[in-house]
Amino acid sequence: MANYYVARTAQAIFTLFAVVTFSFGLIRLMPGGPMDYVRAQLQQETGNVNQAQINAMVEVYTNVQPDAPLYEQYINYLFDIVQGDFGVSMWYGESVSGILAAAVPWTVFVMAISLALTFGIGISLGAVMAYAEGSRFDTVSTLCSIVLNSVPYYVAAIVLVYFLGYEWGMFPIGGRISSDVTRGLNPEFVASAAYHAALPIASFVLTAFGIQALAMRGNSIRVLGEDYLRVARLRGLPPHKIAFRYIGRNAILPMYTGFMISIGFMFGGSVILEEIFSYPGVGYYMFRGIQARDYPLMMGAFILITFAVVVGIYVADLTYGRIDPRAGSGGGDREAY
Repeated sequence: MANYYVARTAQAIFTLFAVVTFSFGLIRLMPGGPMDYVRAQLQQETGNVNQAQINAMVEVYTNVQPDAPLYEQYINYLFDIVQGDFGVSMWYGESVSGILAAAVPWTVFVMAISLALTFGIGISLGAVMAYAEGSRFDTVSTLCSIVLNSVPYYVAAIVLVYFLGYEWGMFPIGGRISSDVTRGLNPEFVASAAYHAALPIASFVLTAFGIQALAMRGNSIRVLGEDYLRVARLRGLPPHKIAFRYIGRNAILPMYTGFMISIGFMFGGSVILEEIFSYPGVGYYMFRGIQARDYPLMMGAFILITFAVVVGIYVADLTYGRIDPRAGSGGGDREAY
C-alpha cells in the first residue's frame, strides 16, 4: 500500500513538473514565441531603450531572464512557479497571480454548484430509474438522458444565452454581480452572484446529469441482483434501510472516482463557458490571454487548470480504496496494473 501511494504521488509530481517544463520551453525556446513577442512589444512601446533595459522588463513579465544561462533561467522559473509567481500580465498590467487569485473563487463557485447539482440530480434520477426498470418512466428518462448528454455544454450555453439572455432578458449575459450591489456576505450580494451564475451552471447541469443518471441506473440494477440483498430481505430488514445502506451506498461508490476527476476537468471546460457568458473566472482570463497574446496570463491559467486536473485525479486515486475497501487500494490488482 505504501508503495502504491508513493508511486501515485510521484506520478502527480512528475506530471506537474512536465507541464511547468513545457510552459518554460514554450516561453523561452519557441521561435517567434512569447519571449520574442514581449521583446518586440516593449521595444515598440518604449522606443529607444537599450537591450539591458528590455531584458529586465522581459524578465518582469515572463519570469525568464533572457541573458542568463539556460539552466539558470529554468531553475529560477521553477522556483518562481512554486512560489506562485507567474509574472505580470501584458494586457492588464497586473500580477498574473493576483488576477487568477481573484478569479478562482468565482470559477470554484460555478463549478461546485454545477457538480453538486449534476451528481445530485443524476444519482437521484438514476436510482428511481433502476427501481422502475422497464417502465415508461424509465424509458423516457433514459432517452432524455442520452439526448441531453450528447449535446455539448457550449452549444447549450449559446442556446441559453441567446433565448434567456438576449431575446427574453430573463438573465444577465455578462459579469459576476450587478454593478450596484455592495460586495460582502450580505443577501443582495449572494443573490446577485447566484443570478449571474445561473446560466453557466444550467449549461453544465443540463448536459452532464444524464450520464450520471445512466451510470447510477446501471450500478443500481447490478446491485439489485446481488445475493446479499436477498439475505437482507430474508432477515426482514425494512425497505428504506435496504435502499440506503445496501443499494444506494454500493451503487454510488463506483461514481466517486468520476466525481473527483470531474472537479479538475470542469476547470478546463470553464474556458469556453466563461467566455460565452463573459463571466470573469480562470477560463475567461485564459481566453483573454490567448486573444491578446498575453503569454504570462495564458500560461499562468494553463498551469493552474492543469494543477486542478492532476490534483482531482490524484485525490480520487488515493482515497477510493478507503471509500470502497473492496477496491483494495494498493492491492494485488492495482499493483499488477
